[in-house]
Amino acid sequence: MSTTILLIRHGETAWNAARRLQGHIDIALNDTGLQQAQALGQALAGAPLTAVLASDLQRAQQTARAVADLHGLPVQTDAQLRERCYGAFEGLLYSEIAARYPHEYAQWQARQIDAVMPSGERQAESFRQFYQRTNAAIAHWARQYDGQTIAIVAHGGVLECAYREAVGMSLESPRDFAVKNASVNRFSYADGSLHLLHWGNVEHLAAPAMDELG
Repeated sequence: MSTTILLIRHGETAWNAARRLQGHIDIALNDTGLQQAQALGQALAGAPLTAVLASDLQRAQQTARAVADLHGLPVQTDAQLRERCYGAFEGLLYSEIAARYPHEYAQWQARQIDAVMPSGERQAESFRQFYQRTNAAIAHWARQYDGQTIAIVAHGGVLECAYREAVGMSLESPRDFAVKNASVNRFSYADGSLHLLHWGNVEHLAAPAMDELG
């Protein structure tokens, strides 16, 4: 059987807007993000959801709750759905990372998938490690709800990993697709494989819909 997965990036945070790297730092949604989550919830109110899963970081949980509440479902959290851990890069602006860690920043931008950033409060992980972790988590939940429709609210990097897995895109190639806050991205999972059905739906974030939410 095929599981339908609505894979969703969390709403906007102040750090997203400022281009400050979050990683595992637990940042809440800003006012725009809360409005995006509300609009998302309304858009998915009629979806036949069996379960709502989320990263255990609050920006994902807040977004997921806006969806789950309209379905009378709990938000089930999974730390394996967290964003990539960036070690010492976390909490810094991209410009600050480039200035303080020019060698490691260059490796990151060059997509050296086994390179690991310097450790900070937490141990960083390579892109390959992150890719394996997050796609294993998505597959786990797809099997858990085999043949049903689920929503998974996670992070930009998690969505990137799923996209690459589903279309067979190499980990080394540059990212040539957008990953938007509060976007709905539809996948199917069957026979151990993830398939992309539709990418980057943000129609629910159009100005009139957002205006109605104040």
